[in-house]
Amino acid sequence: MGAADGTGALEKAMDVLEAIGSAAQGLSQAELAGMVGLPRTTLYRIIASLVERGMIRRDPLRKVYRLGFRYLELVRNAYLMPDLVVAASQELRALRDLTGETSYLAVLDGNQVMSLERCDGAHTTRSAAALGRSKPVYCTGQGKAILAALDEVGREAILKGLVLSPLTELTITDRRRLDIELQITRARGYAIDDEEIVMGVRCVAAAIRDKAGNVRGALSVAGPAYRLTLERLDLLGPELNEAARRVGSQLSESQIRVGDSEVVAVECPWAFNGALPRWSEAQQRLYWVDTLAPTVRVLDQSGERILARLDAPVVAMELHREGLLIAHAAGWLLLDREGVQHPLAGWPGKRLVGLCSHPNGSLWACVSVNGGYKVGELSAEGEVRAPWQFQERVSALCWDSKGEFLYAVGPDTGSLYLMTLGNPLVRRFATLPKGSGRLSGLALDVQGGVWTTLRDGWSLVRFSEEGSIDRMIGLPVPCPVDIAFGGPGHDVLYITSGRHDLPMETLSNSPASGHLFRMQANVEGVPAFYSEWGMDAGR
Repeated sequence: MGAADGTGALEKAMDVLEAIGSAAQGLSQAELAGMVGLPRTTLYRIIASLVERGMIRRDPLRKVYRLGFRYLELVRNAYLMPDLVVAASQELRALRDLTGETSYLAVLDGNQVMSLERCDGAHTTRSAAALGRSKPVYCTGQGKAILAALDEVGREAILKGLVLSPLTELTITDRRRLDIELQITRARGYAIDDEEIVMGVRCVAAAIRDKAGNVRGALSVAGPAYRLTLERLDLLGPELNEAARRVGSQLSESQIRVGDSEVVAVECPWAFNGALPRWSEAQQRLYWVDTLAPTVRVLDQSGERILARLDAPVVAMELHREGLLIAHAAGWLLLDREGVQHPLAGWPGKRLVGLCSHPNGSLWACVSVNGGYKVGELSAEGEVRAPWQFQERVSALCWDSKGEFLYAVGPDTGSLYLMTLGNPLVRRFATLPKGSGRLSGLALDVQGGVWTTLRDGWSLVRFSEEGSIDRMIGLPVPCPVDIAFGGPGHDVLYITSGRHDLPMETLSNSPASGHLFRMQANVEGVPAFYSEWGMDAGR
């Protein structure tokens, strides 16, 4: 087959795709043949090839052809930016309902803008720009809103060498006038397209910024000029600005993007229930524990190894300036750096549920008391000072780096709690349904993100500082137990896991269960505070 023949076959296949894609209810083979005008045998071969590739599919009930899921998947991966579309969907409907006109979500596409989503207006005569079609950035409301929101370097990179061609008699073609228009747009917070791309159509738009200040796209409302007067656009502009702000507040800059392939198992024996990872800044090593077959383990430049074997299941562990402070079923002990155990007979024997260090070196704990639970500073006598009251068990505690906020995990209700030093009230920070898995570990990063593990959920989750989920990371094991940030640059997330009580079928699909994992987190600074606790600090 020659090049010309190949091009002809490709064009015929594209004609078939376009015909099917333009028919919302699908097309029968007879209807398709009538639209594309191809011989039956040629059309049959093209259809068979497209079906095999997943680009189209046959509806067995209605006996029509529709776009295939592979086609939709490719489009979604390339353009749809699902987090942005989901965040904007409610605002698009609200803007349509507010105005009666068509609302759009658009993103920058090189030196053009492209519509990703549309919510059609209520009128028969309305704006209906095609999704996925790019338009000039300099003469659309969406484009001008985005240009005005960019910094000077980003804006110049787009406009450099761009020819401002007139598309209507009102198109701005003078660069100085466009610069003034963008300054006005930046000052008032919204842009106006006054019949600059299509005569008789006006548009008002506002840029979407995520929490990090990055420009992610724009919202707009467009319609006939006789309904969208300039006076009305000025009234709608602040509404667009607020809607764009609400969309942006749901978006986070992706600091860490990882998949299963980037979660690496550390070469070491598995644990029945790996837990309590603690990074020692002074020693540049990670300590962790198998709480059920009680052993304390250490990972450093020499590798991973057992530091000590204990006589009773471990309940809690914190860093100590001389080693590790460990609470176990039979009491407390100090484990020095060589692995020698020093029992602490006089230490409190109350049942601990959780333990953590405050940045000032004091110990804070959750203890069970009379059927309930208390969280507070642990005195040398075993009393919990100025406690917060809980009706459920708390499995993990973690202070922020300034020692102002204490986070706690309530696995029974799937809740993350937030307490403020000096305030007796407990606030529910976030909640996950039980189907997501049981909340378990806890760690904080420098951006204010709160990380936890999901036992029986095969994943980690990060909550933003406002309490919304902004990242979910799949793991190769069902029961991640606990997490900690560490490494020389504090940019490694360590994850412990368990295999106790897992059925054989689950273990066969997750042979790495019980191992220690690590993941490069690519964050700067110290993600959480782990004090080298000293005995004099709490006695």
